Amino acid sequence: MLWYHYVLGGVLIVVSIIITIIVLMQEGRSQNLSGAIAGGAETFLGKAKARTLEGRLEKLTKILVAIFFVLVLGVFILFLFIG
Repeated sequence: MLWYHYVLGGVLIVVSIIITIIVLMQEGRSQNLSGAIAGGAETFLGKAKARTLEGRLEKLTKILVAIFFVLVLGVFILFLFIG
């Protein structure tokens, strides 16, 4: 195996561990069921959600998953054509 196989594999492992940690830090969706039963009580809080830690974690998760997807696709194409 060449040196960049190890480097790219290590990067993918680190990014996947970071994604796992961030997902585990987020609250579960079942905790918000009381708002669905209560009606529109969550609408005001939903507007400010992007400024909370939970909103930032969700945004960071989406960004990291997109980066991970692009990395995996790039590594696959690189290994497919270059070897």
